[in-house]
Amino acid sequence: MKPVVIALLLLIAAPVFAQDTTKIEQYCGLILRPRAFSNKVNIELDFGETRRAFTDNRLRDEITGKLKTFNTLVDAMNYMGQQGWVLINAFPSEHNGTSIYFEFFFKKQFNKKDIQEDK
Repeated sequence: MKPVVIALLLLIAAPVFAQDTTKIEQYCGLILRPRAFSNKVNIELDFGETRRAFTDNRLRDEITGKLKTFNTLVDAMNYMGQQGWVLINAFPSEHNGTSIYFEFFFKKQFNKKDIQEDK
């Protein structure tokens, strides 16, 4: 009788200790804009969250909080690759017929439990 009870307890408790390893793809939009009077570029990231007026979405250093700049487009692409993002598509865009910038779309796999839904 004891082995049956122990087996039932283990079967009931097993889901409590199981980790959800379900993977989910997330997407990121990146806008690359040349800096005025410089050869460097600024990057603005779009993770699909609601944007507020007067919010700066440019990429910043996680430690210092300073605006992250890149020497070249390849420097920016290498940075995104080091962060685990995979390029899906890239194309040039034009704003009001005057300024040209580039848009890139990336994807990355995350554990579902690590993604917070802001609905």
